[in-house]
Amino acid sequence: MTQATISFGLILVVLLICFPGHELAHAVVADKLGDPTPRKLGRISLNPAVHLSLVGSVMFMLFGIGWATTPIDPSRLRGRQHISHALVAVAGPLANLAIGIVLGLIIRVARDALPLGPISTSTQIFLQVGLLAVLVNFQLFFFNLLPVPPLDGWTILKGLLPWQWHDLIAKIEPYASYALIALFFLGSGFLSEVVIRPAVALMRLVVG
Repeated sequence: MTQATISFGLILVVLLICFPGHELAHAVVADKLGDPTPRKLGRISLNPAVHLSLVGSVMFMLFGIGWATTPIDPSRLRGRQHISHALVAVAGPLANLAIGIVLGLIIRVARDALPLGPISTSTQIFLQVGLLAVLVNFQLFFFNLLPVPPLDGWTILKGLLPWQWHDLIAKIEPYASYALIALFFLGSGFLSEVVIRPAVALMRLVVG
């Protein structure tokens, strides 16, 4: 029962805070850079429901792998399009980093304030859900920075590269998408090194 409660609590945190926070950051930065698409679609909102994908949410609840989306029109962004698009992209992972740090500090303060001795089951559940939520946010931060389409890291990479490279990138982008599938099925060791280990280390640093 305790484990089921922890799992349910983590699902709620991810679907109500982690995913929506990530997408809201995309929407706000796109709006600030001149793209009216997120605002027209009601995405400049703290309401988690407007940011969630039904399929992505169900997938997360069933398999632990999910997603949400923020429609934007890169052609409407001010400034150099590839750089502005990269700024929109990096906002999502940075939001997860910030959420993870805030949650981690809350858990740290709450843990340090506990009296010595045994703690209640409800307190254990609160701390465990909080720790897992911190870890998930840091994992989302590192995972989304991977330079593989359709992750944010790919858009960030395109923003960093000179225009001369963009024709080549456009040609390989449809095939590069398969790299994400390969990572899940063949790259567990790689993901552990570039996503899980850094996320755990950052969680320990923040939480103590």
